[in-house]
Amino acid sequence: MTRLKVWDVPTRLFHWGLVGCVALAFYTMKTDGAPFIFPIDIHARGGYVLIGLLLFRWLWGLVGSHHARFGSFLYSPATLWGYARRLMSGRLPLFAGHNPLGGLMVMVMLLSLTFQAVSGLFLTDDIFFNAPLHGLVDRSTARTLAGLHHLNANLLMGLIAAHLLALVVHRLKGERLVGAMITGRKSLAGEPEDAPSAGAQAQRPARPWLALVVIAIAALPVIWLWNA
Repeated sequence: MTRLKVWDVPTRLFHWGLVGCVALAFYTMKTDGAPFIFPIDIHARGGYVLIGLLLFRWLWGLVGSHHARFGSFLYSPATLWGYARRLMSGRLPLFAGHNPLGGLMVMVMLLSLTFQAVSGLFLTDDIFFNAPLHGLVDRSTARTLAGLHHLNANLLMGLIAAHLLALVVHRLKGERLVGAMITGRKSLAGEPEDAPSAGAQAQRPARPWLALVVIAIAALPVIWLWNA
């Protein structure tokens, strides 16, 4: 077994923060929201935090450690197709970072979550709650965004279900993805296929000062929205 350092601390904190925000968002909308008195307000504030998390991830995907960068897990259509065929044949190609299909899923989920969070800034319930940017659009646009917000929420539920299924499949094949996102290290029974593209660079730790700068930038809209 080869044990590799894969996920840096900022990436892991983002991931579990995202899980918390998404869980809170679905809970406050799909249930009665107990014990919260105004679930819509909790839903909105969770969305503000989500915007900060997503902004951090988009930036960290450009300047973060090797496996956190988009360039390390975005592959060509030919590579995606080849990986899917090998996976369907029962062989699980080893990757230290995101595999080709996993990387594609990450991008789709980030785009969907970003639309969900941003569209929510323009909504209203016409009773108790007006989102911070609701006054910038007319009533027709707000209704259209509300409809898309609802449809995209259903899409997100499907994406999350597919993600959980993928975790189970990988676990049955001996790859513990959840554990790797907790410890930052992944155990592989062989040489990963993305090792040549990573090299020694993949083992370099994330730069703490850069992570703090990105976190500070991502926190600015959260602070503004929270107090808007």
